[in-house]
Amino acid sequence: MLEVKIKKRLSGDASSPGFHLDLAFRAEAGITVLFGPSGAGKTLTLDCIAGFQSPDEGRVLLADRLLFDAATRVSLSPQQRACGYVFQRPALFPHRTVRDNFFLALANRPKLERHRRTAAALEDFGLTAYAARFPRELSGGQQQRVAIARALATQPSALLLDEPTSGLDQGLKEDFYRILAQVRDEFAIPVLLVTHDLEEAFTVADRMLVLVEGQLAQAGTPREILSNPQSPAVARLLGAFNLLPAEILALDPAQNRSRLRWNDVELAGIYYPSHLIGDQITLCIRRDEVIVEPKPQRPAKGQLVLPLEGSSVQTRSALLEFPGNLRAEVPLDFYELHRHHREWLVSFPAAALRVL
Repeated sequence: MLEVKIKKRLSGDASSPGFHLDLAFRAEAGITVLFGPSGAGKTLTLDCIAGFQSPDEGRVLLADRLLFDAATRVSLSPQQRACGYVFQRPALFPHRTVRDNFFLALANRPKLERHRRTAAALEDFGLTAYAARFPRELSGGQQQRVAIARALATQPSALLLDEPTSGLDQGLKEDFYRILAQVRDEFAIPVLLVTHDLEEAFTVADRMLVLVEGQLAQAGTPREILSNPQSPAVARLLGAFNLLPAEILALDPAQNRSRLRWNDVELAGIYYPSHLIGDQITLCIRRDEVIVEPKPQRPAKGQLVLPLEGSSVQTRSALLEFPGNLRAEVPLDFYELHRHHREWLVSFPAAALRVL
């Protein structure tokens, strides 16, 4: 178990504003993804855990061992913290072979143990055939494999990964994800992975921590966060939602319904506790939850007639753009069949309209 509760302030200057990191979270065995935009504090968080930065306040506890405590002035060196760290670039010793890279990482161990751990790590990660090669003779994916295996050979209590796939193509990324799954299955330690790639986060994460401007905006499984973003900032980061400014016109708790006004149009919603008639709110609905169909006849109750302002084709779907910054995601074959239509019927399932 990794327990983190830290605050870190970075002063600004004429060219850049200051930054304030204020986080509290726990990470258990498995893969926890720190997700957020550039500048959210993800790498700074890893550096505070690993001992490369000292928080101004708080404490870091790993496997019931105190790594940092500002109140009692405990601050172990990076070498004492038992944290494996893999940087964006593999950071291998370029003039040493793969085997020697392992030996150097295990320099404080007895010679026989160094040989034993190196041989085991090379075999576990399929690197035995590359043991005598230099880093320049390996592909980017192989270098990352060596970096992870080298970090785990020291038997760390946690593994920290700072955007390790940023320089890899899609094929090498998928190979890395398989390695990461192997690590999760074979090593019962917390693995923290930093990324701003949403697809990567949803591919590998057991749990996600969404960081926005140095704060923990939301935590949960990828499915929980995608199903129920807790703020407009999180919804914007996920990129799959419409955020619609609206007003509450009526609330009926007995019937579990409400009336809302968006863009001069009335919509039907569910009852929203803790809100009042007249409240200005932000409605959130996933793009693939907006119901659209080409307009062949008069609209039914609850359907809007909207002109199609634009469209874009993605790998398996198409994104339709309507007035009011409204977007709907539909299957690609459906779009191809109806792409010639200029007017569409649009409706919103009441239960899909969340209030942020």
